[in-house]
Amino acid sequence: MEYLQGDERLDYLLAEDLRIIQSPSVFSFSLDAVLLARFASIPLKRGKIVDLCTGNGAIPLFLSARTSAPIIGVELQERLVDMATRSVHYNELESQITIQQGDVRGIAKVLGSEKYDMVTCNPPYFPVEAAPDKKLSEHQAIARHEIHLSLEEAVANASSLLKQGGKAAFVHRPGRLIELIDAMRRNRLEPKRIQLVYPKEGREANTVLIEGIKDGKPDLKVLPPVTVYQENGSYTPEIEVILYGNKK
Repeated sequence: MEYLQGDERLDYLLAEDLRIIQSPSVFSFSLDAVLLARFASIPLKRGKIVDLCTGNGAIPLFLSARTSAPIIGVELQERLVDMATRSVHYNELESQITIQQGDVRGIAKVLGSEKYDMVTCNPPYFPVEAAPDKKLSEHQAIARHEIHLSLEEAVANASSLLKQGGKAAFVHRPGRLIELIDAMRRNRLEPKRIQLVYPKEGREANTVLIEGIKDGKPDLKVLPPVTVYQENGSYTPEIEVILYGNKK
């Protein structure tokens, strides 16, 4: 199999000892994907996992190092599906990870309703009315802006996949946290764990991680914050371990 096309490159996922196909003009995963994959309370062996808006398959790859459970990554864009599929083949993870091309909206009709134990989702962050950066490719604009999937739709379709008692974990921007919590509760997902991520100590949080349980009882735990960079611009020890493991 020819693994790379055009301007694609094969990057290391050091902590997981895996490789991933990325492209500067099409799609590259962000730290948000890494943080969500570490935050989510995934089953270690039994259970079924779905990752919505999977992009180039980064979150399924990260999760595969933490669990032996089967993982399905769902992605709308054909080019990203192709990249993700090639990464899965490169890492010889076909027996665990399946990449499914399709619209998140109505995905339970394809994969089955109320069958899954965990859903992760790194949805588009910005409303359509927030004009995309003109420098973004079409692939990048779709991944970042709610052109094909709104926040409400992401939450509703995540819930539709979950068994009662199943969990859904999302990463988003703090400015939309209230909207996200409202959407979760409207769709039977009771927020149970939340964690804020700060670029540096003393700065405002720029990322929020939240996990809910389908039909769970109210009882929200606020986890200790995560800080990404030290004052000198290097990663904090916590982020270094997440990114590099003990290999740095």
